[in-house]
Amino acid sequence: MPFPPTVAPEPTKSQNLFRPKFLDKQGVLMKILVTNDDGIHAKGIVVLAEELRKLGEVAVIAPDRERSAVGHGLTLHHPLRAIELGPMIFAVDGTPTDCVNLGIHSLLPFRPDIVVSGINRGGNLGDDVTYSGTVSAAMEATLMGIPSFAISLVTDGSGVHYSSAAKFACRLAEIIFERQLPPDTFLNINVPDLNYSEILPAMITSQGKRRYEGLIIDKIDPRGRKYYWIGSGVQNLQYIPGSDFDVVGRGHISVTPLHIDLTNYSSMEELKSWNLA
Repeated sequence: MPFPPTVAPEPTKSQNLFRPKFLDKQGVLMKILVTNDDGIHAKGIVVLAEELRKLGEVAVIAPDRERSAVGHGLTLHHPLRAIELGPMIFAVDGTPTDCVNLGIHSLLPFRPDIVVSGINRGGNLGDDVTYSGTVSAAMEATLMGIPSFAISLVTDGSGVHYSSAAKFACRLAEIIFERQLPPDTFLNINVPDLNYSEILPAMITSQGKRRYEGLIIDKIDPRGRKYYWIGSGVQNLQYIPGSDFDVVGRGHISVTPLHIDLTNYSSMEELKSWNLA
């Protein structure tokens, strides 16, 4: 049997002046699903979940290990297992997309008001979004009609200021709960690894571009068989004013609206001129 919704006590007359915006008209707390691709024990998701608990009821459903760069992968050829590590905290032996599916369709006693994916260790900028499990989890929620965003801390190391990203995530979740996102839209957030007081105001950005010079490292194992590591190689960033790369590089938080419709409408007329009959 599903648990009853978490309902806030009826406020007194004096308390009514300070009624939190994250309660709906019935006084029901916002319900938030948190996931990531760095794994259930990653620092980013722990800090994020703790901050979002200021807004309402938080469930954490995330991979049991790091699943970076799995994209929008969905596990179809073997069963999934979810281990409950605590109240509303589950580790899943699958992808971030699996976690969103399991959470919404099976594990949770409620339908989330919002899905927040992160805080990713390292930026998800430009073409990274096509590989990112963090971004894909937000996309999956959007496909299910649930407002969502992905958030990443732009750092080359292990990351320091996860609290800065968490603070912005909390503020953004409250705004989305109030105003809702445009149809078929989710947000990709990238936060500089700085103290919150040092970060410049958030800006709406376009998706940047980078050109990868592919690098494959091939070796021989002790049994004489070849194996391969896919490396990142040299990353050549393209300077595009107003892009996520540009804005984060100047110390701002980047907020990029992404759309689940991948159609390239600008090319349709040209392609219609091809003789495809």
